[in-house]
Amino acid sequence: MTSNTTIYRNATVFTGDASVAPRESFAVREGRILAAGDLDAVRLAAGEAEEVDLAGALVTPGVIEGHSHMLMLGESLSKVQLRDAKTVAEVQERLAAARAANPEAPRVLGTSWLFDIFEEGERPTAAMLDAAVPDVPVILDANDLHSVWANTAALEAMGITRETPDPVGGEIVRDENGDATGFLIETAAVKHAWGYLDEVATDDDRDRYLAAAFAAYLETGVTGATEMSFGHPDLAAYRRILDRDGRLPFPVNAHWMLTATGDLESDLAQIAEVASIRDELAARYGDEWLRIAGVKFILDGVIDACTAAMRAPYANGELPGPIWEREFALPTAVAADAAGLQLALHAIGDEASTIALDMVQECIRVNGPRADRRPRVEHLESVADDTIARMAALGVTASMQPVHCDPAVLDNWQAVLGDERAHTGFPWHKFREAGVPLALGTDAPTAPHEVPNNLFIALTAKSALDHSREAYQPQRVFTPADALEALTLGAAYATRRDGEAGRIAAGYRATVVVWSANALTDAPEALLDTEAALTMVDGEVVHGKV
Repeated sequence: MTSNTTIYRNATVFTGDASVAPRESFAVREGRILAAGDLDAVRLAAGEAEEVDLAGALVTPGVIEGHSHMLMLGESLSKVQLRDAKTVAEVQERLAAARAANPEAPRVLGTSWLFDIFEEGERPTAAMLDAAVPDVPVILDANDLHSVWANTAALEAMGITRETPDPVGGEIVRDENGDATGFLIETAAVKHAWGYLDEVATDDDRDRYLAAAFAAYLETGVTGATEMSFGHPDLAAYRRILDRDGRLPFPVNAHWMLTATGDLESDLAQIAEVASIRDELAARYGDEWLRIAGVKFILDGVIDACTAAMRAPYANGELPGPIWEREFALPTAVAADAAGLQLALHAIGDEASTIALDMVQECIRVNGPRADRRPRVEHLESVADDTIARMAALGVTASMQPVHCDPAVLDNWQAVLGDERAHTGFPWHKFREAGVPLALGTDAPTAPHEVPNNLFIALTAKSALDHSREAYQPQRVFTPADALEALTLGAAYATRRDGEAGRIAAGYRATVVVWSANALTDAPEALLDTEAALTMVDGEVVHGKV
């Protein structure tokens, strides 16, 4: 008779807590961790059990991706990849090659172009893309997913004319004649480019994208995701999986992406709709696999495009305002908080993160203290010291992405800031010193989704893309244990799943990863371009083999 308990031994078992020394074994029974500790104690707890020798490998709780866009990631895996393109000419060559390779395709989609490819003072134009692919729509997401570069056919397909107004918080860049140039910024990209792609995508497309994202994450040790751009198309795709399988490949905590409308009644109506959908979803499926945890406010843009809200001007003198003005952001946040929706606040510039904390403080003032509030601020690329202190005092989680400051993608970021701010970004060490809770992720597909490369940057401040680059602010780096905690228990805490995930401890879900490189003892370079040797979700091996 086969035992229903398995002991995994001869391992370095990081439990999820950086303050706890690694264990040597753990036992799994019926999808849960039965025990973790020294082998004799685990054997005593397990009784009759099969045993698996892990040959000294590092074992951690499954990584919980701290910030992701699942459908976009799955879709991006089939797009023309442009992150390593160095010039506009190279982008044109790749697009032309993609068109020639698939002449029946109705459009050409690309992702992850960098502002670095343009000459000083130059911006993306449709004419550049028309030179490569003039006959079908070309839509290219910027690396940060805050801008879109489109050709003339795409502008026509989106229905953009001289009369098309700019949406709140966005811009259709135009030439001196008032014609769209092919560069869509912030909410203009969301409304027109993403809206168009939503219209032409089929249910089969979205199902394929979602399956590809789950598979790609499991290969790299991710066993939970924090979805940061949830909406109706996403909801329908997840429902189809739940109706078919009764579960997801791993749990997902979703934040519904709000749209800044400039009208408070409309903003509050969005909150009421999200709360209703959350309740209906939980009543039908429970929240073991999919939970609408909260709402996402995109308070500003990105530094690369000079659209992040800063306290002082950029090098070119520009000083853009936020996407959400306080008069709308604060009461909308209060309504969300009153409905039990967790706040996820995109804030890249130092002025945006100030607004984010004003929103949190207003929620506390109006709705009173609450232990499970757990608001979070996303990205925090350029952040003031006083904001970090406020975050610690208010119990706000810093959700950050080491891959966003890979030195290979920072040239334009540093140039547009142009002063000391170019050398003080992404201050992980200051958050740690202040006691701010940290959750690490990748924000895929704005950056590569692979955990080991993300971890490498956290440990070294060096580039995973170009090894010749100097480290950016090496004093910021994490210790291996602190980084692993932020990827596991820290991200579980931020999603309010820390009672069931993020630890290898008795009673927790048996969702663990066995790594092919040991971040605790190997040189960080050993992590590069590796994947999980084994990924387990609720005791079931879903990637690799024992």
